[in-house]
Amino acid sequence: MATILQDRQGPFCRGAVGESVRVAGRDLRPTPVFDTYWRFAAARQAVYEARLAGRAQPWTDDPILAGHRFTNCYRAADRVSQSLITDVIYQGSYAWEDVFFRTLLFKIFNKQSTWRLLSRELGEVRWGGYSFGAYDRVLSAAFAQGERLYSAAYIVPPPRLGEERKHRNHLRLLEMMMATGAPERVAQAPTMQDAYEVLLGYPALGPFLAYQFTIDLNYAPQLAFSEMDFVVPGPGARDGIRKCFGPPADGIEAEIIHYMASSQDEHFTRLDLPFAGLRGRPLQLIDCQNLFCEVDKYARVAHPDVAGISGRSRIKQSYRQDGAPVQAWFPPKWGLNA
Repeated sequence: MATILQDRQGPFCRGAVGESVRVAGRDLRPTPVFDTYWRFAAARQAVYEARLAGRAQPWTDDPILAGHRFTNCYRAADRVSQSLITDVIYQGSYAWEDVFFRTLLFKIFNKQSTWRLLSRELGEVRWGGYSFGAYDRVLSAAFAQGERLYSAAYIVPPPRLGEERKHRNHLRLLEMMMATGAPERVAQAPTMQDAYEVLLGYPALGPFLAYQFTIDLNYAPQLAFSEMDFVVPGPGARDGIRKCFGPPADGIEAEIIHYMASSQDEHFTRLDLPFAGLRGRPLQLIDCQNLFCEVDKYARVAHPDVAGISGRSRIKQSYRQDGAPVQAWFPPKWGLNA
């Protein structure tokens, strides 16, 4: 069991790194939250591995980690990502056009119950069998009965495409993407950033969502981008980066995430933290980005004197015990499945 709070007031860097970190030509002086980042990653991964092994609670002796909800270190290991990978992308053998459609349809709502509803009422979800009227009828009926169609994890703003209801405008957005060749352009993109630029060109998909959706699509067998190719820091990550490095980090957040990914072994060793990765897979850029979001939340309690950007001072979500077994199946191209 790991306690993150230990020694947090001690030296933030020692050994080869010293008391500053040089990133993108700037000398950054880490705050105590910098070491908390690595301690949090090791402790959160230990909780995941304990759950995966079926061990009984307690999985950690850290009161903050035990009392609040934090996502996994690895984005692909989280519950919704696991559902996307196993139930949407790899549930059958689909052509890329259908994989693209299924993936973005799932992610726009980002809610497993909505996907199950559509699958139950409409049968196989494929672009070739898509009908705006049929999908709208199912979603409108559920909405009328008081069902929540969307996850609160992150919000996809509704584009203004002529419909009154939010979900109808999102269906129109997906239609627009399919009709204008987005699947083909993403598949033909030479780099992850080029694929991201395709998605960024559509209404309501700002930088954060376009990047997240690119990562989701990249789980599919038809794409082969490395998760070390490209990163877009989200608002939560920027908050966490500010807490780790202060205002001098403003404007170089992507470079800092690259630094964290490339130097992870050094810092886990420096702090004597056990971290074997995800079945040997090191933290990727998307994972380091997400960890900054989670450390931002953790630091609200562990380091209340260290300011971020948003000014939030408490962690909203408390941990609720979930008896469901932890699922761990990853894109086969990663070579992580037993």
